[in-house]
Amino acid sequence: MSLYDAWKNYIEENCKTQEEQNEFWEKYCADEKVLYQKILGEKITIIEGKVEDLVKESNMVPPQYMGFLDGISDSLMAPIDLEMIELDSEIKLEIDFAKLYKNMLAVPAEWLYSLEEWDNFFTEDERIELEKEYKRSKTVINEVKVGRNDPCPCGSGKKYKKCCGL
Repeated sequence: MSLYDAWKNYIEENCKTQEEQNEFWEKYCADEKVLYQKILGEKITIIEGKVEDLVKESNMVPPQYMGFLDGISDSLMAPIDLEMIELDSEIKLEIDFAKLYKNMLAVPAEWLYSLEEWDNFFTEDERIELEKEYKRSKTVINEVKVGRNDPCPCGSGKKYKKCCGL
Protein backbone atom coordinates (compact mmCIF):
# COMPACT_ATOMS: atom_id res chain seq x y z
CA MET A 1 0.00 0.00 0.00
CA SER A 2 1.36 3.44 -0.91
CA LEU A 3 1.81 6.09 1.78
CA TYR A 4 -0.91 8.13 0.09
CA ASP A 5 -3.37 5.23 0.45
CA ALA A 6 -2.22 4.79 4.06
CA TRP A 7 -3.04 8.49 4.65
CA LYS A 8 -6.56 8.05 3.26
CA ASN A 9 -7.06 4.88 5.36
CA TYR A 10 -5.65 6.66 8.42
CA ILE A 11 -8.33 9.34 8.05
CA GLU A 12 -11.11 6.76 7.64
CA GLU A 13 -9.96 4.71 10.65
CA ASN A 14 -9.75 7.74 12.93
CA CYS A 15 -12.90 9.55 11.78
CA LYS A 16 -15.79 7.15 12.29
CA THR A 17 -17.89 9.52 14.43
CA GLN A 18 -18.18 13.30 14.34
CA GLU A 19 -16.41 13.51 17.71
CA GLU A 20 -13.51 11.34 16.47
CA GLN A 21 -13.33 13.42 13.30
CA ASN A 22 -13.11 16.67 15.30
CA GLU A 23 -10.41 15.24 17.59
CA PHE A 24 -8.46 13.85 14.63
CA TRP A 25 -8.37 17.13 12.71
CA GLU A 26 -7.65 19.15 15.84
CA LYS A 27 -4.59 16.99 16.57
CA TYR A 28 -3.50 16.88 12.94
CA CYS A 29 -3.77 20.68 12.59
CA ALA A 30 -1.77 21.19 15.79
CA ASP A 31 1.00 18.88 14.52
CA GLU A 32 0.92 20.56 11.12
CA LYS A 33 1.20 23.98 12.78
CA VAL A 34 4.36 22.88 14.64
CA LEU A 35 5.88 21.63 11.38
CA TYR A 36 5.12 24.89 9.56
CA GLN A 37 6.48 26.92 12.49
CA LYS A 38 9.75 25.05 12.09
CA ILE A 39 9.83 25.48 8.29
CA LEU A 40 9.00 29.18 8.43
CA GLY A 41 11.01 29.90 11.58
CA GLU A 42 14.18 28.28 10.24
CA LYS A 43 13.59 29.64 6.71
CA ILE A 44 13.66 26.16 5.19
CA THR A 45 13.07 26.68 1.47
CA ILE A 46 13.92 23.15 0.35
CA ILE A 47 12.90 19.97 2.16
CA GLU A 48 14.86 16.99 0.97
CA GLY A 49 15.84 13.55 2.08
CA LYS A 50 14.47 10.09 2.64
CA VAL A 51 10.79 10.22 3.63
CA GLU A 52 11.40 7.92 6.59
CA ASP A 53 13.97 10.35 8.02
CA LEU A 54 11.74 13.37 7.38
CA VAL A 55 8.89 11.62 9.21
CA LYS A 56 11.12 11.07 12.27
CA GLU A 57 12.26 14.72 12.23
CA SER A 58 8.65 15.91 12.13
CA ASN A 59 7.53 13.78 15.12
CA MET A 60 4.60 12.54 13.05
CA VAL A 61 3.53 9.07 12.01
CA PRO A 62 4.07 8.26 8.30
CA PRO A 63 0.42 8.70 7.23
CA GLN A 64 0.29 12.09 8.98
CA TYR A 65 3.44 13.23 7.18
CA MET A 66 1.87 12.11 3.93
CA GLY A 67 -1.05 14.41 4.80
CA PHE A 68 1.46 17.25 5.13
CA LEU A 69 2.94 16.35 1.71
CA ASP A 70 -0.57 16.22 0.25
CA GLY A 71 -1.29 19.67 1.63
CA ILE A 72 1.93 21.31 0.49
CA SER A 73 2.07 19.61 -2.93
CA ASP A 74 0.18 22.44 -4.70
CA SER A 75 2.69 24.98 -3.36
CA LEU A 76 5.85 23.47 -4.81
CA MET A 77 8.01 24.76 -7.65
CA ALA A 78 8.01 21.28 -9.22
CA PRO A 79 5.11 18.84 -8.86
CA ILE A 80 5.47 15.54 -7.02
CA ASP A 81 3.61 12.29 -7.62
CA LEU A 82 1.97 11.59 -4.27
CA GLU A 83 0.94 8.08 -5.31
CA MET A 84 4.57 7.03 -5.81
CA ILE A 85 5.92 8.15 -2.43
CA GLU A 86 7.02 5.39 -0.06
CA LEU A 87 8.99 5.48 3.21
CA ASP A 88 12.24 4.74 1.37
CA SER A 89 11.62 7.38 -1.33
CA GLU A 90 14.05 10.27 -1.70
CA ILE A 91 12.18 13.55 -2.15
CA LYS A 92 13.13 17.15 -2.80
CA LEU A 93 10.47 19.81 -2.21
CA GLU A 94 11.24 23.37 -3.27
CA ILE A 95 8.55 25.56 -1.72
CA ASP A 96 6.96 28.57 -3.44
CA PHE A 97 6.06 30.57 -0.32
CA ALA A 98 3.78 33.08 -2.07
CA LYS A 99 1.78 30.19 -3.52
CA LEU A 100 1.79 28.43 -0.13
CA TYR A 101 0.41 31.52 1.61
CA LYS A 102 -2.37 31.88 -0.99
CA ASN A 103 -3.22 28.17 -0.71
CA MET A 104 -3.49 28.53 3.07
CA LEU A 105 -5.89 31.43 2.51
CA ALA A 106 -7.95 29.25 0.17
CA VAL A 107 -8.41 26.38 2.66
CA PRO A 108 -8.88 28.61 4.93
CA ALA A 109 -6.15 27.55 7.35
CA GLU A 110 -6.16 30.52 9.70
CA TRP A 111 -3.97 28.62 12.19
CA LEU A 112 -1.27 28.54 9.50
CA TYR A 113 -1.49 31.76 7.51
CA SER A 114 -1.59 33.81 10.73
CA LEU A 115 1.69 32.39 12.09
CA GLU A 116 4.12 35.11 13.12
CA GLU A 117 6.94 33.13 11.45
CA TRP A 118 5.64 34.37 8.08
CA ASP A 119 7.47 37.61 8.97
CA ASN A 120 10.67 35.77 7.95
CA PHE A 121 9.41 35.73 4.35
CA PHE A 122 6.98 38.61 3.88
CA THR A 123 6.38 42.01 5.41
CA GLU A 124 2.89 42.83 6.64
CA ASP A 125 2.31 44.88 3.45
CA GLU A 126 3.43 41.99 1.24
CA ARG A 127 1.06 39.65 3.05
CA ILE A 128 -1.80 42.10 2.56
CA GLU A 129 -0.94 42.29 -1.15
CA LEU A 130 -0.87 38.47 -1.41
CA GLU A 131 -4.29 38.39 0.24
CA LYS A 132 -5.60 40.94 -2.28
CA GLU A 133 -4.15 38.92 -5.18
CA TYR A 134 -5.82 35.78 -3.83
CA LYS A 135 -9.19 37.54 -3.47
CA ARG A 136 -8.92 39.04 -6.98
CA SER A 137 -8.21 35.58 -8.41
CA LYS A 138 -11.50 34.32 -6.95
CA THR A 139 -13.62 37.17 -8.34
CA VAL A 140 -15.82 36.04 -11.23
CA ILE A 141 -16.94 38.62 -13.75
CA ASN A 142 -19.70 37.60 -16.15
CA GLU A 143 -19.13 39.43 -19.42
CA VAL A 144 -22.43 38.70 -21.14
CA LYS A 145 -25.63 38.08 -19.26
CA VAL A 146 -28.41 36.17 -20.96
CA GLY A 147 -31.73 38.02 -20.80
CA ARG A 148 -34.98 36.24 -19.96
CA ASN A 149 -36.36 36.69 -23.49
CA ASP A 150 -33.09 36.00 -25.35
CA PRO A 151 -32.62 32.71 -27.20
CA CYS A 152 -31.25 30.03 -24.87
CA PRO A 153 -27.47 29.57 -25.25
CA CYS A 154 -27.91 25.77 -25.22
CA GLY A 155 -29.14 26.00 -28.82
CA SER A 156 -32.66 24.66 -28.28
CA GLY A 157 -34.24 27.63 -30.07
CA LYS A 158 -36.49 28.37 -27.08
CA LYS A 159 -36.42 31.52 -25.00
CA TYR A 160 -34.02 31.30 -22.07
CA LYS A 161 -36.88 31.72 -19.54
CA LYS A 162 -38.67 28.68 -21.01
CA CYS A 163 -35.57 26.48 -21.27
CA CYS A 164 -32.48 26.62 -19.04
CA GLY A 165 -33.54 29.71 -17.12
CA LEU A 166 -36.29 27.94 -15.16
